[in-house]
Amino acid sequence: MKNNTISGVQTQNGNIINADKIILATGHSARDIFELLHKKGIKIEAKPFALGVRVEHRQQLIDSIQYHCETRSEHLPPAPYSVVKQVNNRGVYSFCMCPGGVIAPCATAPGEVVTNGWSPSKRDQPTSNSGIVVELKLDDFTPFLDKGPLAGVEFQKQIEQKAWHLAGETQKVPAQRLVDFTEGKLSDNIPKTSYMPGTTSVELAAILPNFIHQTLQEGFKEFGKSMKGYLTNEAVVHAPESRTSSPVRIPRDPKTLEHVHIKGLYPCGEGAGYAGGIISAAIDGEKCAEQISLVYK
Repeated sequence: MKNNTISGVQTQNGNIINADKIILATGHSARDIFELLHKKGIKIEAKPFALGVRVEHRQQLIDSIQYHCETRSEHLPPAPYSVVKQVNNRGVYSFCMCPGGVIAPCATAPGEVVTNGWSPSKRDQPTSNSGIVVELKLDDFTPFLDKGPLAGVEFQKQIEQKAWHLAGETQKVPAQRLVDFTEGKLSDNIPKTSYMPGTTSVELAAILPNFIHQTLQEGFKEFGKSMKGYLTNEAVVHAPESRTSSPVRIPRDPKTLEHVHIKGLYPCGEGAGYAGGIISAAIDGEKCAEQISLVYK
């Protein structure tokens, strides 16, 4: 970088790739990139995101709720669901719902537990799962103001590391039956779930900040009113679901799409804070590529 203009990229093994236009398209968990930018004095900003838990039900139950019948016809796909409520002046909503899917471990560093979900192409697993998350605000990161624009990252880390510790310092996940979660009771036992490393019974109030825990408790009760049968102790809550979107935004000019201070650097996609999923990230990549092509034309 010379005179706030991009000049190339140095790879991990020291090779230099010369370029005057670079699209920076990291994932929303690229903490090493966020830390590198901050260390080099390249402007980044803390950004609100959402955080919560991942709940698993039997797919047959979700089918019966959504299709209003005891048995799903072979001509119908496994049913998804999407639900949004307002609780304590915050949005509580389903995120990345996976019909006929499994819960997967998605930690990106030692000493942390992170959950996410996915569905195989046939969506033929006996369980479904969804992130149930709470809207966060910048004020929620106040205890970590000393981290500057990385305050949201630190907020995530504290929860993920606590989950790792309380679950036994392995990739087992802290878990609680759903009704027990809403009532603040430690579950006597946890039924086997799709999360392959296994679960540890934990009162999840010990992991989640109080305002998130209480909002989720009330949110699940509201979900149960909209979806009869959803609020069951056969469902299992896994914590945390903490990587919904980037906790950082890399600011860019709204017209040129270049970084506000670095010419030729195009922050892009989820990690830059301009997308919230696979499709929107792809579209943002197209926008950046088109903008670069206009410069050369």
